[in-house]
Amino acid sequence: MTDPAARPNAALTDAERAWLRRCVDLAEEALAAGDEPFGSLLVDAEGTELFADRNRVAGGDDTQHPEFAIARWAAEHLSPAQRAAATVFTSGEHCPMCAAAHAWVGLGRIVYASSAVQLSAWGQEWGAPAGPVAPLPIQVVAPGVEVAGPDAELSAEIRELQARARGIR
Repeated sequence: MTDPAARPNAALTDAERAWLRRCVDLAEEALAAGDEPFGSLLVDAEGTELFADRNRVAGGDDTQHPEFAIARWAAEHLSPAQRAAATVFTSGEHCPMCAAAHAWVGLGRIVYASSAVQLSAWGQEWGAPAGPVAPLPIQVVAPGVEVAGPDAELSAEIRELQARARGIR
């Protein structure tokens, strides 16, 4: 399965990789708290972090994704122009629910460390059951959203976190 929306990591700047590194740290924080390892943040056009969160689905609400929280926060706190100029950095490519929320709120670019295609392939490799929602690339759900990712080095770290979350390592 190929990821038609992916841009190679060579397109990422050092600053973007630093923001992605922070997302991986948030994913590690989520795993340490007993949650699924995902982390995301919102950065404005000037390069200021505005909002950061990690997965919070362990309590039983599977909609508590950080990307969805970012969309809700942005809708409440930013103007449409500010939302469009902002970038969401995330450890894992948005699921369809989060991609739709991102597009509906009018947020700008998304940069991700690992893709939905990668996550799906890892799960298949480990014999994990498929999730209840198809692992669609962001641009299938929200074709007007610019994306960049995955990052080879950081996606390897995300793979390791996902394996640990499933008791593989």
